[in-house]
Amino acid sequence: MGIKPSYIKNLGEELLVKHQGRFSKDFEENKQAVAGVAVIESKRVRNQVAGYITRKINRRKR
Repeated sequence: MGIKPSYIKNLGEELLVKHQGRFSKDFEENKQAVAGVAVIESKRVRNQVAGYITRKINRRKR
């Protein structure tokens, strides 16, 4: 998808710091966690944030 916008990265980093234990390596679980933690009107933005968080977690585990 290319380079993510800075607001996606900032929101993802902020959610990872505040709610680290709620996120996993699974994208579907992270979608639900982002929806429960943050108020994001757009489904597309929610999915982008969840994807960013999933990618960050999977890269940390390697």
